[in-house]
Amino acid sequence: MPVSRNTRGLPTKQSKPINKVPGVENHRPETQEDATQSKRSPSSPQGGPKKRSAFGDLTNANKNQVAVPKKKEGQEGTKQGVKKTQKNVVLQGVSKCNEINLKKSSSKTSPEEIKEEEHTTNEKRISPVKQQTKGCKGEKLSKEKTVVVDDVDKENLDDPFMNAVYAKDIFDYMKEREVKFKLPDYMEKQEDITQDMRGILIDWMVEVQENFELNHETLYLAVKLVDHYLAECICKRETLQLIGSTAILIASKFEERCPPCVDDFLYICDDAYKRDELLTMEINILRTLMFDINIPVPYRFLRRYAKCAHANMETLTLARYICELTLQNYDFVQERSSHLAAACLYLAMKMKSLGGWSPTLEYYSGYKGMDLHSLVKRLNFMITYQADEKLKAVRSKYSHKVFFSVAKIKPLDMLRLEEMLKS
Repeated sequence: MPVSRNTRGLPTKQSKPINKVPGVENHRPETQEDATQSKRSPSSPQGGPKKRSAFGDLTNANKNQVAVPKKKEGQEGTKQGVKKTQKNVVLQGVSKCNEINLKKSSSKTSPEEIKEEEHTTNEKRISPVKQQTKGCKGEKLSKEKTVVVDDVDKENLDDPFMNAVYAKDIFDYMKEREVKFKLPDYMEKQEDITQDMRGILIDWMVEVQENFELNHETLYLAVKLVDHYLAECICKRETLQLIGSTAILIASKFEERCPPCVDDFLYICDDAYKRDELLTMEINILRTLMFDINIPVPYRFLRRYAKCAHANMETLTLARYICELTLQNYDFVQERSSHLAAACLYLAMKMKSLGGWSPTLEYYSGYKGMDLHSLVKRLNFMITYQADEKLKAVRSKYSHKVFFSVAKIKPLDMLRLEEMLKS
């Protein structure tokens, strides 16, 4: 049975460890995409926490628009008609409309000026994105290019927990922080660690995330912590699993409501490390990263962009599968999180024949369709030709029916994808 999330006690040594058995798939049921990940039932197929050393065997063989009523003809020239129109204006908490309404009620303005102000306000609200060309004297030219995008946050304005008013500003800020956390090609200076060892470690971390029922954000953040620490410090292969387990511990404290305890991580490492070693490594990672661990991860951008595309749960899960495969692939370490998330969603949409990159996605993501073509081709090549047959955790996880068996979807032919991107 899985370790209870409420009583994070140390599993007894008499409990039978669950080893990786061929044909048995570990999965976490998830029926809908919520901010809080859905938890699994005691009868979930993955069983309890695995007690094994990730590098005991390097082969890993076991492993809304506002409507303003128009003024009736004959009433525009009278003050009575102006007052009647003001009473019929529907206000829905928009500050700009409130300011104009106050001006109309407090000052004596001619009906022609009021009509011009209302027209300007409505024009701004109907077109969220408008590019206007002005002359040298500030006058508008006759030609205006208007791009209408969907307001994806308007349905959550009444929910204070969604922070819909600040959603776009939050993600714009996260994109700005990506520059600070850009990773170099750090494997060149690592003498005792290879890309294959990193892939085996992350394959093990995926299993830990499943067995402890952790959020996906925790897994992505833990992988980022490992990469940023290895980019700064030269490490030995004996400490690689210690770095991985400690990174999950730190990420759990940052993301989870009820993180696993230290003894849980000592157990899943098969008691290869002592408690003091784990705590010392936690201090070293935090000091190396200067305690700045709020690193933007692709998973958050992916959920945001899927909402902008009005993608269903199956399409989002397919994009998540592609994105999670990139965690094990060192070739995608240097990619920005927002760019990687956009490309994963774009490829998933192409695989499901859902069209191209819409103006709404372009507005909220900041990327045009042409900006994603190169990365989309690389992602399709990755899921078509598996680099390492020993890394099976992600593919096994997303082959289960609770994840719509998206890992079994046939990848696009490279020539076919090329034609779809050009069309």
